[in-house]
Amino acid sequence: MQRSKVNWSGWQGVGLVAITYVYFLIFAQFAFLKRLAILGIADAHLKAVMAAMAVGGILFSLLAPRLTFCPSPQLRLRVAFVACGAAAAISLGPLGLATSMAVSLSIGCGLGLLTVTLVTYLRLWLGTGNQLLKVGLGTGIGYLLCNFPPLFTASPNVQALTSAILCAVGIGVTLTQPRQSSTDTATAPQSSVPFVRVLACFTALVWLDSAAFFIVQSTPALKAGTWEGTLHLWINGLLHLVAALAAAWWLRRRGLSFVLSLAFIVLACACLLLLDPSRALLASAFYPVGVSLYSVALVAYPSLLAPASSAAERGRQAGWIYAIAGWFGSAMGIGMGQNLGHVPPAFVLLAGAIVLLPALLGMLRQRKRELLVVAVMLAAAFGIQRAISSTHANAPQLSPAERGRQVYISEGCINCHSQYVRPNTADDLMWGPARSVEDLRRERPPLIGNRRQGPDLAEVGSRRSPLWLKAHFDDPPEVSHASFMPSYAYLFRDRRGDDLVTYVQTLHGDANDDQHLLVKRDWSPSTAAVAAANTIEGDRLFSVHCATCHAENGPTRLKWHASFKRLPPDLRVGPFLHVSDSASPSDRKDRLARIVKFGIAGTDMPGHEYLSDENIASLSLWLAQGQLKPMQHQ
Repeated sequence: MQRSKVNWSGWQGVGLVAITYVYFLIFAQFAFLKRLAILGIADAHLKAVMAAMAVGGILFSLLAPRLTFCPSPQLRLRVAFVACGAAAAISLGPLGLATSMAVSLSIGCGLGLLTVTLVTYLRLWLGTGNQLLKVGLGTGIGYLLCNFPPLFTASPNVQALTSAILCAVGIGVTLTQPRQSSTDTATAPQSSVPFVRVLACFTALVWLDSAAFFIVQSTPALKAGTWEGTLHLWINGLLHLVAALAAAWWLRRRGLSFVLSLAFIVLACACLLLLDPSRALLASAFYPVGVSLYSVALVAYPSLLAPASSAAERGRQAGWIYAIAGWFGSAMGIGMGQNLGHVPPAFVLLAGAIVLLPALLGMLRQRKRELLVVAVMLAAAFGIQRAISSTHANAPQLSPAERGRQVYISEGCINCHSQYVRPNTADDLMWGPARSVEDLRRERPPLIGNRRQGPDLAEVGSRRSPLWLKAHFDDPPEVSHASFMPSYAYLFRDRRGDDLVTYVQTLHGDANDDQHLLVKRDWSPSTAAVAAANTIEGDRLFSVHCATCHAENGPTRLKWHASFKRLPPDLRVGPFLHVSDSASPSDRKDRLARIVKFGIAGTDMPGHEYLSDENIASLSLWLAQGQLKPMQHQ
């Protein structure tokens, strides 16, 4: 008996669609933004960088069908993958503002060329038969991979590297011979929906999607209920896959208008549910379904369903859809999320009029049963919104410290910082005093930490002032010499940064623990450390650890000049005010050593608990000599 061969026709198209979605979502929307945050590019500079991406995307979406070079679609896709992959690889290096804008522009140009070229000629790689199903499968696999926990939670460097590798795979796919002949035929049914209405519907849907996505990502309470945890990610990925396959089936059976209408209804429910953080879990079920429904249509319409007579016409329509709906709609949705922090129900109603009204009129004439389904779902959506509105006003509001704790969890601070002072160890002196295990168990969830790459934070509220914490989150190496902690300046673009500072300030036990205070009061550097101390080393240590605040041109002193409780004195020219002039030289050095190690309570002066006894003795010796200079002239 002769075995039948497995038909792999169309695997190239499935792979190309999946790779494109992974690159756009994982790198362009996640990893690149995280890299910019680590590099300290924020506020107006960040907007300029992202504007460059939008300009490149819009420009090449419109130009792609009109470009005369690279007439072969395979060659044009390779050029696009090279541009995208190179941008991902370059983003791994140190970038300034100008180079970040150049990389961002390359991402936009590459994506514009890639997406329009891909959908224009996608039928070449889809093989024969079940083309809509293959589009749905490629889209669903793309979203499933984006929610794959090891990739979703990976560092931005790993995500960028993965995206670059996938672009190389995309180049390899285009080197294979397409399974479909060059004849301009497709097996999918063509849509009769006017192009202008299709463009308006896609713009409204992308706007809603981008606004909801940004709001969830920027709100710890919502993020914790949607994209936090391995189980959530797997569920989201599977919902995307199932919805994408369902969209392909409905596109063949019910048509484009039905799928767009259903996608809007599901997305509208998600946006309305996000008005209440307590309903984030339910919103997380609606959101991926709505996104995958319209995403499949966003690929299938220009490639298979548009009543275009030629590839050139399909390309022009795809260019307008991705320029206006994709780039412009996405930018407007993100702007709405940034400025409002929620999707207004009035806007949901307006988007519904754009997407549903023509469909409702058509259904009224031809499909009364479908109209009833839509009416029931709309009534349910706005009923949910009214229920949310009535309960939202009476819902207990989280305090700034509670919100800050959610930020602490969502930003992964437990990966580098513990909140557990180990008793009867050096921790007691550096970070103490220790708390009982029973206190830790009462926390929900306990934040003992995964490992300690930075200092323990269990008592940090009694060691660091709010200003010091804010300056440290803004630029860690500037405040703490050689710190490898990334900048969290972006948290201060909204209230998350201040909430995090408020929470960290609550991390302290009994500030007046008598035994611990006695230990700190009686501490002094070891005799061997005092004997090895020298002023040359003290001067060097002052330059790297202290000058940022205690030199006239210190960067922290200049940046936060107006925020200090009391401007730090310039210790290169004046005395240290917290040491008595009548103290003996030995007492003066011991007092300075304790200030260097433990800081000054109630001020912005931090301790340097991690310095060795010898370093502290050298610093205090250098400072003590500076103390004597003004007295010599009296």
